[in-house]
Amino acid sequence: MFGGGGMNPRKMKQMMKQMGIDVTELDAEEVVIKTADEELVFSDAQVTRMDAQGQETYQVVGEPETRELGAGDDAADEAAAGEIPESDIEIVAQRAGVSKDDAREALEAEDGDLAAAIAKFE
Repeated sequence: MFGGGGMNPRKMKQMMKQMGIDVTELDAEEVVIKTADEELVFSDAQVTRMDAQGQETYQVVGEPETRELGAGDDAADEAAAGEIPESDIEIVAQRAGVSKDDAREALEAEDGDLAAAIAKFE
């Protein structure tokens, strides 16, 4: 049986490369898995992508939070309702060094386009 527990990581990578398996660590900020009943949210997860003969496999390691379906869609709901998400207002205010009211006005004038709203203040 193949254990690999005592194998040198460099040797393991070399063997995988010889077998045509490419392993890449991804810098993921958040991973969300939606099931029929709930969402599993991994913050600070370690994500590895393995490409073996054209077939990509993702491995997620971490402790998930469980939340109800749609609980994390506040920004999407605001955008669908034509409202500017509070997170966008904060980004523009911070990047442009202006008040939240000025940031909101700029976003409304630019139909929610972050880059255009920030550019108005430059």
